[in-house]
Amino acid sequence: MSGRILIADDDRAIREALSRALTLEGYDVVQAPDGAAALTLIESSQPDAAVLDIMMPNVDGLTVCRVLRAEKNRIPVLMLTARTETPDRVAGLDAGADDYLPKPFDLDELLARLRALLRRARPDDEQSGAEPVQIADLRLDPTSRRVWRGQREVELSKTEFDLLELLVRNQGIVLEHSTIYDRIWGYDFGPDSKNLAVYISYLRRKLEGPDDSKLIHTVRGVGYTVRAA
Repeated sequence: MSGRILIADDDRAIREALSRALTLEGYDVVQAPDGAAALTLIESSQPDAAVLDIMMPNVDGLTVCRVLRAEKNRIPVLMLTARTETPDRVAGLDAGADDYLPKPFDLDELLARLRALLRRARPDDEQSGAEPVQIADLRLDPTSRRVWRGQREVELSKTEFDLLELLVRNQGIVLEHSTIYDRIWGYDFGPDSKNLAVYISYLRRKLEGPDDSKLIHTVRGVGYTVRAA
């Protein structure tokens, strides 16, 4: 898989190391030392995906992501964060990032997540005529990639939408963690990864308000399932 990737990080060593690795994988790479330069490069070079560090001078990664989403720019964004607490990771998702990766990161995992983002960003002919799916008052339209809970439309990132669609299309079936990782990210991050739990928690926050029934259920030690209460 090829494409143009923007790397924005104020640490030159990280930028150079990632650039070399991605170039070896066949990607065209552009670099930015801060968020302001990243926004300029995204407009001028039209990358297929962006890897943004959260903590950058002048304009940080969260601000870059918010600006892009406010401008309706749906470029896939992988956010890098040195912060390990779940609320800090969720901040990137709140800003509109499609995925996040805590530092220090494993290069193979970063490459796997980039491949998944690029794959989901490309049109899927099999999904172009797919019928909407529904459970209880949740409706999901794969063609327009829109989701409603009752009359309320719910904004989801690429990763959130694909995870929810996988669960809804398999409603009533318990999907194991390894199965979900393989289907959504194309890579099993292992039993110690908190990535899936963060996304499930985030989907619940968006979909299950105080007046909504619970749809996403945890089966401890196994995985997750969607079913009407």
